[in-house]
Amino acid sequence: MMQLNLLPAVKMEYIKAERVRRLVITVSALVTIVAVALLLLLLSVDGLQRKHLGDLTNDIKAEGNKLQHEPQINKMLTVQNQLQSLTDLHASKPAAARLIGYLNQVTPASVNITDFTVDYGQQTATITGTSGSLASVNQYVDTLKNTKYSTDSNNDLQQAFSNVVLSSFSLNTDSQDAGQAANYTISLSYDKPIFDITQNVKLAVPNITTTRLDSNQANDLFKAAPAKGGQ
Repeated sequence: MMQLNLLPAVKMEYIKAERVRRLVITVSALVTIVAVALLLLLLSVDGLQRKHLGDLTNDIKAEGNKLQHEPQINKMLTVQNQLQSLTDLHASKPAAARLIGYLNQVTPASVNITDFTVDYGQQTATITGTSGSLASVNQYVDTLKNTKYSTDSNNDLQQAFSNVVLSSFSLNTDSQDAGQAANYTISLSYDKPIFDITQNVKLAVPNITTTRLDSNQANDLFKAAPAKGGQ
């Protein structure tokens, strides 16, 4: 069967051009519709955000005005700030409760303490007391010099006390108590972590002499100072 193309070439080119034009118009229309829809969406989102921000600003102003008229608001804010600083203050305070335990660990059984002062700011301490002999006092000094410590965060032994000095000593010949035959005063510096409340500290006391902790005499650690007499 034979088919004859009776349309001239010009007519065919025109039909093809019309088809392409309609396709371009359709695609352009779709693109325009999508672009307009996106623009409207962006404008609506921007408007909603502006409205939301405006509402939040108004709410903040309203709450601020309400707080400004709240009675004793300054006192309330001061208390709140102080409460927030309690954690830092607690972490910075010295663990003074460890003091008696430390003294029982390092003080020889034959040595008593009549006065103890500590300066947590300067990390120094002064120990005054009595002993049965100057030899026991010297053992006390050596024990302090050689005592070390470790913490949970650092297992390496560190020097607990430094600048340990027997600053004064004397014999109390008039004392009727053999345990008060000698008077002494020891000054020292301590390493800050041993009173750090955030650290768990363990003392390593040298076996120079028997301490009160070893001999279960912790209750006799402190004694009243002897009456003044001949030295």
